[in-house]
Amino acid sequence: MTNEWFDRPGGEPVELKESDPLWPLVAAEWTNRIQSAIVPTVARIEHVGSTSIPGLIAKPVLDLQVSVPDINDESEYRPGLESLGLVLRQREPDHRFFRPPAGEPRLVHVHVCEEGSVWEHDVLRFRDRLRADPNLAAEYATLKLGLADRFGTDRLSYNNGKAQFISRVIASE
Repeated sequence: MTNEWFDRPGGEPVELKESDPLWPLVAAEWTNRIQSAIVPTVARIEHVGSTSIPGLIAKPVLDLQVSVPDINDESEYRPGLESLGLVLRQREPDHRFFRPPAGEPRLVHVHVCEEGSVWEHDVLRFRDRLRADPNLAAEYATLKLGLADRFGTDRLSYNNGKAQFISRVIASE
């Protein structure tokens, strides 16, 4: 399977906001909504991304990672996520990306991966490393600010600009 986009990303601005103490609470609400919507599938749902790192600047969109037993069995989770107003935007071999439809407010991004996968491990490792190391989180914030200034309306380039840093953090001990 190749990387398949549905309605490729456009020129939306990269807006970074100061950390909001409500983000973990809203993430917990979304976690409960997702778990209820995809029953009987048992999933591990984790708040990931910059909004999950206390004190870190972030785009004000929560990233939630949903780890399921079989990512290819979309019938187990896709209808439930769609019932919450989320649409499948990207399908990769090891990842599915859901978000509200274009033009709707973006409060959440949902990333579905398979339990025990490299994707699951890497995302959680990156989050946990930043949570544990304020200096590393500060370095990431500086990078993000520079990329936002450089790629103001190009989210794809902004995200690609973070890739080397993320890979380095995941690979480090």
